Amino acid sequence: MTPHHSIRLADAPLGKRVRISRLRSRPDVSIRLREMGFCEDAVVRCVMKSHGNIICEILNTRVAMNSRLAGDILVSPFE
Repeated sequence: MTPHHSIRLADAPLGKRVRISRLRSRPDVSIRLREMGFCEDAVVRCVMKSHGNIICEILNTRVAMNSRLAGDILVSPFE
């Protein structure tokens, strides 16, 4: 992952911290994600990926979501 290159959260490497750069889901879903802390510039770490699901750690809380939703969250390297 190059410094200013965004990838999907679903494709982020396990254990690496990344910064959310953009949400590209429907407005109602984006609002809910932001309420849970998944907002631009927030730092998130993928803890586990299994059977089309992903567990992320954000704001000292672990959150599970499906890969499709995680694909709507664009992230970049955390520096």
